[in-house]
Amino acid sequence: MAHVQSMSEARYNRIRELLSKRQPDLTLFLEEVNKPHNVSAVIRTADAVGIHRIHAVAKGERSLRKGTAMGSQIWVDTQFHENSTEAVSHLKSLGMQVLVTHLDDNAVDFRTIDYTQPTAIIMGQEKFGATEEAVALADQSIIIPMVGMVQSLNVSVAAATILYEAQRQRNNAKMYSTCRLPEQEAQKILFEGGFPILHKICIERNLPFPFINENGEIAADTDWWKAIQYSAV
Repeated sequence: MAHVQSMSEARYNRIRELLSKRQPDLTLFLEEVNKPHNVSAVIRTADAVGIHRIHAVAKGERSLRKGTAMGSQIWVDTQFHENSTEAVSHLKSLGMQVLVTHLDDNAVDFRTIDYTQPTAIIMGQEKFGATEEAVALADQSIIIPMVGMVQSLNVSVAAATILYEAQRQRNNAKMYSTCRLPEQEAQKILFEGGFPILHKICIERNLPFPFINENGEIAADTDWWKAIQYSAV
């Protein structure tokens, strides 16, 4: 007997709509941003502007993962790196301009940057900001002009300010009008977002993810269903 497992039409359409606006060539690099409330706020903003994946270097990876709780890790993936050199090298290998929020003699107003180009933005640690290593590796330092007594914004507020400028520019350039996320990546999110229990079993048993068809159904053969042992869920 064939297995039929599907998500609701409304949920399938909602996830597909989200995926159609993802910006795979816009990202953040969180350099030792470890406070869970800041991480959570940053990831919520990343999701809101269509970021597909962020990057991170964290001394306490467990602490960073706490900040991606409440399901946000489904919609915004986090790729961890050993150090900033590795992270920036990876981002540049993807053809991205790498910006860093840092006040120095070469820093420019964040609004002067062309964010329609493939872009990665380094957000430094809450107390000390970006490391000297990250600043040296970046292509350009950017600042958010301030005229008050305080010298810097909270990292999550700074990230939101910059990302919404990037969203504004990309929206004007109609970069949200067509789907830019590879279907292979979209399939991963469709499965995890539509079938979280089965997704967890696949991870635990190292099973391949199935294809999700246009009806929101799992399209898998009998062998896959046997491996899942769905009746035992």
